Amino acid sequence: MLKANKLTKKFIKLEKNKKEEFYADKNITFEANDGEIIGILGPNGAGKTTLLRMLAGILEPNSGTIEFDGLNYKNNEIEIKKNIAYLSGNTKLYDTLSTYELLKMCGEIYDMKEDVIEKKIKEISAILNMQNFLYNKIGNLSTGQTQRVNIARCLIHDPKYYILDEATTGLDIISSQIILDFIKNEKSKGKTIIYSTHYMEEAENICDRVIMINKGIIINSGTPTELKKITKTSNLRDAFFQMIGGIENEK
Repeated sequence: MLKANKLTKKFIKLEKNKKEEFYADKNITFEANDGEIIGILGPNGAGKTTLLRMLAGILEPNSGTIEFDGLNYKNNEIEIKKNIAYLSGNTKLYDTLSTYELLKMCGEIYDMKEDVIEKKIKEISAILNMQNFLYNKIGNLSTGQTQRVNIARCLIHDPKYYILDEATTGLDIISSQIILDFIKNEKSKGKTIIYSTHYMEEAENICDRVIMINKGIIINSGTPTELKKITKTSNLRDAFFQMIGGIENEK
C-alpha cells in the first residue's frame, strides 16, 4: 500500500524582482491499495507532476510523509526505488541505442542476471507489441513506438508500483490502447498504478478511484461513479468543472 500524508511542496518565484513563495501542492493526503489504479486529474499547473515527482522520490516535500508498504523514503530510499517505476512526460531516451540495447542496459542497472534480462525483454516485447522495432535505433522510432519503449524500461525490473505521468499524451489510438491494456494487465497482477492524465474519458474507463487536484489541493476524490453522482453529471469532465464552479473561475 502507498500512503501519502499531508504532502506539501512550495517553490520560490521571482515576481516584479521580488521573491515570492507559492505552493505547488498543499496537504495532499491519499492511499493507494494493491491492485488499484488511482487517477490524478486536473488542469495544467494543478500540481499533478509535482505530486508524482515527490512520490517517485525525485522531489523532497517540504512537509508530509510518503510510505510504501510501511517504509518511508528517509530511511529506505534505495529499497523503495527498486520497487517503483516512474514515467515522466518528458523522459529522454538514448537515440543511438536500439530498443533491445536500452532494455538490456536497464536490466543491468538493476543487477539482473543476463538470462533473466533476456527473458524479460522477450516478454515485454510481446506485451507492448515491439517485436518489429526491437532492434531499431530509438532515434528512428515514431512517437508511439518511443513511448512504448519508455514504458518497457519501467517494466524490466518487475516493479510493484507504477507512477505514470501523461503516459498516452500525443499518441495515436493504437499506441494509446496498447499502453492502457498494459496498465489494466498490471493491475490484474496486484500492481498499484498512480496515473496522471489530462484525458478525463480515459481515466473514467480505467481508474478505480480518481483524485481531482486544482491549484495544488485535492478538491475531491472517489470512484468515477461517486464523483458523477455527487455533482449530478454524466462524465468526469463535467464533474470537474462543477467542483471548481465553472471555467470562468479558472481565469
